Amino acid sequence: MPELKRLHADHAPAVLAFELANRTYFAASISDRGHDFFDRFTDRYNASLAEQEAGSCAFYVLVAEDGSVLGRFNLYDLVDGTARLGYRVAQQVAGRGVATATVQELCRLAAARHGLRTLRAATSHDNVASQKVLSKAGFVPVGPATPADLGGRSGTWYQRDLQP
Repeated sequence: MPELKRLHADHAPAVLAFELANRTYFAASISDRGHDFFDRFTDRYNASLAEQEAGSCAFYVLVAEDGSVLGRFNLYDLVDGTARLGYRVAQQVAGRGVATATVQELCRLAAARHGLRTLRAATSHDNVASQKVLSKAGFVPVGPATPADLGGRSGTWYQRDLQP
């Protein structure tokens, strides 16, 4: 059974393998991370761990029994009880309810562990799968997302109020 775990230094090789294996799949519906992300992966990964340690972000990985990463679920810009949610799941588990179940679990953790009251997430108009995940996880559309919000694509912001 996959387990949602807080990002740790030991996850780096599995996270990199996940990002590389799914790069083309992700680029079909969300902005590509670009070559720089992979060229400077270790530096960027360590910077993410530092941000997490500072408390401005909380990063999670969905880890399979074999230690491989099946998804990344991130809370960004934790300020005044709110945060932005971002996530991506491996192509091999897409369409099986994994993203929805994990987003729901992260919503519980966001309230219980991080004291958050509101989560926001943006998705592009053409990313129907993500729209379904957010809706099933209790998020509601709250307004337009600009290309600046979504790496060059237009879309919608969704929001969910959390229960403590």
